[in-house]
Amino acid sequence: VQLQASGGGLVQPGGSLRLSCAAKASRFQFVFAGWGRQTPGSQREVVAQITPDGVTNYAKSVKGRFTISRDNAKNMVYLQMDSLSAEDTGIYYCKVAGTWGQGTQVTVSS
Repeated sequence: VQLQASGGGLVQPGGSLRLSCAAKASRFQFVFAGWGRQTPGSQREVVAQITPDGVTNYAKSVKGRFTISRDNAKNMVYLQMDSLSAEDTGIYYCKVAGTWGQGTQVTVSS
């Protein structure tokens, strides 16, 4: 599995970002996918997961603000992040079939 995450950057508090993850994985449409993040001083945590059928699950810290989705035809996983705050600052990683990709930095600051 090869993963390429993109879409990170600097955003003001209250703003939005959309992360994308391109996956080179056989049978992508049959595997679980997700996003995790590592914030300063904390261990990596899974913030969103999506099943092959599109059932989603979120960490309490992001529920209602983040939306995970996938496009099985394009082997893509997305994370729409809204109402961002400084506590969301960190490195975001996508995960497909148990494999973590390289991260993309998200910085929320005014």
